[in-house]
Amino acid sequence: MKQIIFATGNAGKMKEIREILDGTGWNVLSLKDAGIDTEIEENGTTFEENAKIKAEGIRNWCLENGIPGCSRISAKEIIVLADDSGLEIDWLGGEPGIYSARYMGHETSYREKNANLISRLDGVPKEKRTARFVCAIAAALSDGNSLVTRGTIEGYIGWEECGSNGFGYDPIFYLYENDKSTAELSAEEKNAISHRGKALRQMKKMLEEQK
Repeated sequence: MKQIIFATGNAGKMKEIREILDGTGWNVLSLKDAGIDTEIEENGTTFEENAKIKAEGIRNWCLENGIPGCSRISAKEIIVLADDSGLEIDWLGGEPGIYSARYMGHETSYREKNANLISRLDGVPKEKRTARFVCAIAAALSDGNSLVTRGTIEGYIGWEECGSNGFGYDPIFYLYENDKSTAELSAEEKNAISHRGKALRQMKKMLEEQK
């Protein structure tokens, strides 16, 4: 069975990832599952650079330290996936962009972050509230090479939070097709159109071609 470590501690993200990769036969571990407790400085200037920095950083850490939570798995046999994703709001010049997770500080709740972004768009009409979710996924392969994919979904910023099925900025990101937020979609609906789903399905195809 192919072993994959996805470099995140975000439970909501891991749920999406496992649902999309379900049926592949791959065993997908989070950093917590693998017993990995290290910080990789994401100092890139794009989503793609940050995803690659994280994936390669975790792969190199595993080669040096092994996989504490799964000693039976060789670090030379695993693939490390990492993503960098965020929200770009055109009216705000692309903010929060690559700083989406750090926007207003890591300890600030997303309810506060969302409220702040909505307030900054006060008085801006719907046609100018355009935004997109972006996700870049990088795979650090056991042979030392890396792969990178990118997925996006277009929408607009609403006037209030709505929905409880998503996480992060999902409650304020609305789709033009139905004027629903991504937090109002079911897991199946979201995975079919989400930025992460698009990038991950591209990566799944690329990894299958590596066999």
